[in-house]
Amino acid sequence: MEVLIKPVVSEKMTDQSEKLNRYGFVVNHAANKIEIKKAIEKAYGVSVEAVNTMNYGGKTKTRNTKAGLIKGKTNKFKKAIITVAEGDVIDFYSNI
Repeated sequence: MEVLIKPVVSEKMTDQSEKLNRYGFVVNHAANKIEIKKAIEKAYGVSVEAVNTMNYGGKTKTRNTKAGLIKGKTNKFKKAIITVAEGDVIDFYSNI
């Protein structure tokens, strides 16, 4: 089971990473906080102080087209906010 799916890179998370040493990740829906902590420490070599998780449910979407009304749904996902120790930094752009 792959625990980490992708990092969350947004203006809000960039601001929190600079000020509060917090980083966001989209994680596997079945992963718990202990598994997420171990995966972050193994992948990035930092010490994790706290893990906060939140589940997002899929939203229903509708739109009108020439062919009629189209209904759909967005995917559900789980997001984790990681607080790392003072002095540790995760660089998402180092592999580019």
